[in-house]
Amino acid sequence: MLSLLHHPNLVNLIGYCADGDQRLLVYEFMPLGSLEDHLHDLPPDKEPLDWNTRMKIAVGAAKGLEYLHDKANPPVIYRDFKSSNILLDEGYHPKLSDFGLAKLGPVGDKSHVSTRVMGTYGYCAPEYAMTGQLTVKSDVYSFGVVFLELITGRKAIDSTQPQGEQNLVTWARPLFNDRRKFSKLADPRLQGRFPMRGLYQALAVASMCIQESAATRPLIGDVVTALSYLANQAYDPNGYRGSSDDKRNRDDKGGRISKNDEAGGSGRRWDLEGSEKDDSPRETARILNRDLDRERAVAEAKMWGENLRQKRKQSLQQGSLDA
Repeated sequence: MLSLLHHPNLVNLIGYCADGDQRLLVYEFMPLGSLEDHLHDLPPDKEPLDWNTRMKIAVGAAKGLEYLHDKANPPVIYRDFKSSNILLDEGYHPKLSDFGLAKLGPVGDKSHVSTRVMGTYGYCAPEYAMTGQLTVKSDVYSFGVVFLELITGRKAIDSTQPQGEQNLVTWARPLFNDRRKFSKLADPRLQGRFPMRGLYQALAVASMCIQESAATRPLIGDVVTALSYLANQAYDPNGYRGSSDDKRNRDDKGGRISKNDEAGGSGRRWDLEGSEKDDSPRETARILNRDLDRERAVAEAKMWGENLRQKRKQSLQQGSLDA
């Protein structure tokens, strides 16, 4: 499978070794190990990932899934998207590895692939775990779990947590409904060094991905668009001391909201004094969806214009040949 797939966010398969009954696949060397190594059970002397790096890893991993779902033909369902399968190159560049469970997706008018339930507990989409019916939206759910790991620093399943908090999704879902609890979802090892607005938007994307119903989850292409916007909001953890006007532009953790944080990719200014309703993940998700629709419309208009120019050019060339 992997020998047929090539993308900057998938590991390169170099070859294999066969010796007696031993079989080994040889991948390119990924010097920084797995995302799991940098998120969980950190030794005391190891620095936790900063906010900007987490967003960069999230968007890169999502682009790897987007290639499998939208560019590969037929589409590929990864089926085992988890933090230990996201390997990190120099500069924390993420690549998906371990395609042992990957399946070719549905083709024609089929909506799903029926298969034996495999994967990792805590990351599996509920409809796949219950019925064995696999779709690209199953991967989107697993991505949502990993994105929650990046935001919270918690494991998908952690038996050391108190009862009721051992499953990450079960613990996080009720907190999505109360703005006052959003900061509880941020990894404490960040020590408040994250943009509060960025946290809201990241939680909105995560909450869309882990919807119970597969139909209400976004396509991974829309997730990539939303995360590309988030990853481009460079957060300065040091902030600076400035005038009272600057103070109004600080989030409630003390970090400064940069100019980019105030405006979406479509030029929309985020209202930092918004109401509780405006700051909810559901409302942020609605705004993100609206902006995604606008960006998609702009892209389609550009493509239409380009096609029109090409047709005109061809007709002019044809006219000169006829003459």
